[in-house]
Amino acid sequence: MAVSIARRPAANARVLLLTFLTTLIFHRSVADIAAGASTSEELPHRRFEYKYSFKGPHLSQTDGNIPFWIHTGNAIPSADQVRITTSLRSQKGSVWTKNKVSFDNWEAEVTFRVSGRGRMGADGLALWFTTAQGLDGPVYGAADRWHGVGIFFDSFDNDGKKNNPAIVVVGNNGNLVFDHQNDGTTQALGTCLRDFRNKPYPVRAKITYYKKTLTVMINNGFTPDREDYEFCTKVDNMIIPSEGFFGISAATGGLADDHDVLSFLLFRLTEPGQQPPPPDSEIPKEEKDKYQEEFQIFQQELDKKKEEFQKEHPDVQGEPIEDLYESVNDREIRQVFEGQNRIHLEIKQLHRQLAMILDEQRRYVSVITDEVAKKGMNAESGQLDTVGQQQLGTVITTQHEVLKSLNELRNSFYESLKQIGLTQHQGNAGGMGTYESIQHFNDIKEHLHTVKRDVEHLVQRNAQNPAEKVMKCPEVPPMPSCLSTVHFAVFIVIQSVLFFCYIMYKSQQEAAAKKFF
Repeated sequence: MAVSIARRPAANARVLLLTFLTTLIFHRSVADIAAGASTSEELPHRRFEYKYSFKGPHLSQTDGNIPFWIHTGNAIPSADQVRITTSLRSQKGSVWTKNKVSFDNWEAEVTFRVSGRGRMGADGLALWFTTAQGLDGPVYGAADRWHGVGIFFDSFDNDGKKNNPAIVVVGNNGNLVFDHQNDGTTQALGTCLRDFRNKPYPVRAKITYYKKTLTVMINNGFTPDREDYEFCTKVDNMIIPSEGFFGISAATGGLADDHDVLSFLLFRLTEPGQQPPPPDSEIPKEEKDKYQEEFQIFQQELDKKKEEFQKEHPDVQGEPIEDLYESVNDREIRQVFEGQNRIHLEIKQLHRQLAMILDEQRRYVSVITDEVAKKGMNAESGQLDTVGQQQLGTVITTQHEVLKSLNELRNSFYESLKQIGLTQHQGNAGGMGTYESIQHFNDIKEHLHTVKRDVEHLVQRNAQNPAEKVMKCPEVPPMPSCLSTVHFAVFIVIQSVLFFCYIMYKSQQEAAAKKFF
């Protein structure tokens, strides 16, 4: 009996383990089947709709309007973005499409930035798809009792539950009044908590309505990757109007943020197997005739201006107007030559300074040689210290090596100048191609790197040679005192370090000039 009681826990443990493994395998197989089904499903066809979209860099026209869109309230369009509201109190603004959208399935990609100086912001930003344009109202700058759907990026915590910033999806049939006190949570069809304020990169939202399912994906603004989306919320069996207007609105209250929209891109989604309607079928015949008439008038005015220009400028008559402007290849070649000329001037300046340093070194070598010769003539035989002679010989040898290295640097600079001059001559004579210019600049860069390595080697050798720091003139009483070796070595090291710093500074300028290639 005792043995059977002892074995019972072990048997129970085996049963539990087998049950756990069976459950795990079952869930894994179900997940694999679901994944296979999802991958086998064909993706819908996407077509970009420019009449319901806007983006930079030429977002607004000269008159301050956005093509195919209207803006109201405190919205300010610019070339790069639309500032829906500024960071001032009690501001409201919105932008809406001029024409109705009649797509059964669609996908909208919105890029925006919400930024403010405070720890908390207000009120928020909203994306709309409604049957009527809510140009002004109390719900994030748009009208209440809308018929459609609104996706709200709420940044202020009205209900005090510390559940903001949040993204809330609210549908309305035109009869509901938005619940401001509870941040719309009592009417929300879907929600998620995401902090979209003061991010290093613009925040991106992708709203997809496909087969009566609304999906919201969000890019948190921590990465420049545009496709780095994460799931926010999903609403199944959602029926919205078949026709409506897209809009973006924002509002501020006691607290304020800048609400900037950088782009709004709309795509029509078509189910696999169905052909999207041709673009011509979406334009009414009256509008086609109107656009065609406007185009013909514009073409006639353009031809008239061309004739007037040729009459005023007979010297260019017969030449194509397009030849008067700079092409892309000509601009690239001009930029290459400008950068080449700048490098040529810098190397010339380095060459002059190197020649000055070389002359200084020669003068110092001649002074030391004269001092040694005078001491050799005045010193009696046997009185000159052998160690002092060796130290002076080391100094003279080092100076000759410095002169040799400087001569090599000077030759390298001279070769670089010759190559740059040859490149400029070929470019001015025959219009050198961009590839050959880059090859010549690579050769020049290799020469400059060789010069820099030689200078580094020279500075390290001067700084790491301890003999130069301890050498002193021989202390012979009857002889006159010579130049202190320590002072001379320190002067050489300082000169070498300064020269190395100058070379490094010019190499940085060279790296900055690479953008011309």
